[in-house]
Amino acid sequence: MAATDHETTAIEADVFRRLLQHLMRDRPDVQNIDLMIGAGFCRNCLADWYREAAEARGIAMTKDEARETIYGEPLAQWKARHQREATQEQLAAFAALQPGKG
Repeated sequence: MAATDHETTAIEADVFRRLLQHLMRDRPDVQNIDLMIGAGFCRNCLADWYREAAEARGIAMTKDEARETIYGEPLAQWKARHQREATQEQLAAFAALQPGKG
């Protein structure tokens, strides 16, 4: 049985909430640079996409509001609790992925 458009949207919303739970509660130790290296996006990208989708629906949202939605707390608070200094290896791997490299 194929899902209706409404059901598909509900499933996608459930999956998105699960992704946020995973990033917020299960794996806050995974650094944004690791996400960028491995997947080409990070929590900040998700926040930008979230804000853009809200604005496309006429809902005004600041960058900070969107990031708090994705991080589950103000970004400064999340950084203080979870963000570590990037290693030289991480920085090199990230640089190698930038356009015009490699």
